[in-house]
Amino acid sequence: WVAFGAAATVAASLIAQIGEQVDFLRFLPEPGPHNRKRWWLAVIVAGPGWIVLGGLKMMGGAFLAFLALQNEVPVARALEPTRMYLTGFEQVVGPGAVAVVLTGVFVIVSQIKINVTNAYSGSLAWTNAFTRVTKHYPGRIVFLGVNLTIALILMEANMFDFLNTILGFYANCGMAWVVVVASDIVFNKYLLKLSPNTPEFRRGMLYDFNPVGFGSMLIAAGLSVIAFFGGLGETLRPYSPLVAIVLGVVLPPIIAIATNGKYYLRRTDDGIALPMFDQYGNPSGEHLKCHVCHHDY
Repeated sequence: WVAFGAAATVAASLIAQIGEQVDFLRFLPEPGPHNRKRWWLAVIVAGPGWIVLGGLKMMGGAFLAFLALQNEVPVARALEPTRMYLTGFEQVVGPGAVAVVLTGVFVIVSQIKINVTNAYSGSLAWTNAFTRVTKHYPGRIVFLGVNLTIALILMEANMFDFLNTILGFYANCGMAWVVVVASDIVFNKYLLKLSPNTPEFRRGMLYDFNPVGFGSMLIAAGLSVIAFFGGLGETLRPYSPLVAIVLGVVLPPIIAIATNGKYYLRRTDDGIALPMFDQYGNPSGEHLKCHVCHHDY
C-alpha cells in the first residue's frame, strides 16, 4: 500500500503539473490568476489525495474483520463483507431484523454504485481499445453488454472463493501500470527530455503502439505475475509486486533511449488551424467532429 501510494502520488502530482493543458481536467473550472490555488488544491485532493481515503477504507475493513472474529464468527465467514457489516450493525442496534435490514440496504446501495461505475468505465475502456485497433466504432452500448456479461459470468462462477488470488493478480498489473507511468514522467519527460512536455491525447497524433509505456507494462506485469504464481521460484513469490515496481522503474527509460523516443508522436502538426489553448494555457473549447464515431468533441 505504501509503495502504491508513493508511486500514485508521484504520477498524479506530475501529471497535474501539466494537467492545465490536458482535456481530462475540463470538468474543473479553467485555471487562471483568480483561482489557481483553489484549482491546485482540487487537483491534488482529487488525485493523490485519494490514497488517504483508500487507506482509511483498508483500516475499516481490517477493523470489521477483527470485530467479527472477536464475536466468534468462523474465520471462513468473517472474510465475507456481508457478515462483517452485519456484525458491525449488530454492535450499534443489537442483533435482530433491524441489523439485517441495515446490512441489506448498505450492501445493495454499495453494489449498485460499484457495478454502475465499473460498467461505465469498463465499457469506455473496451470501446476505446476496440476502436483504436479496428478503426471501427460499434457504440458504447455494445461493450456495456460485454462488460456486464463478464461480470455475470464471474458472479455465477462464485468469484469470491478465489477473490484473493484475483486481487493479488490484479495488484501486480496495477503496480506495473502506476510505476511505469511515474517512471515515464520522471525520467523520460523531465530528465531525459525524450517524451513531449505536453501530454498528447489526439489519436491522429499518436502511434497505435508505443513500446515505452505499453511494452514496459507488459514485461513488468508479465514477469511479476509469473513470480506471483511461483514461476520464478518460491523465494521470489512473496515479492512479486516488487518485481513489477523494479521493472516498472527501469524499463521505460531503457526502452525510450533504445528507440530514441520516436514512438511518442506520430507527427507534430494536426492540420487544424484553430488554436489549441487560450491565453492561460487551457484547452480550446472548440467542438470538432470525430471521423470515426461522428460525435462532436
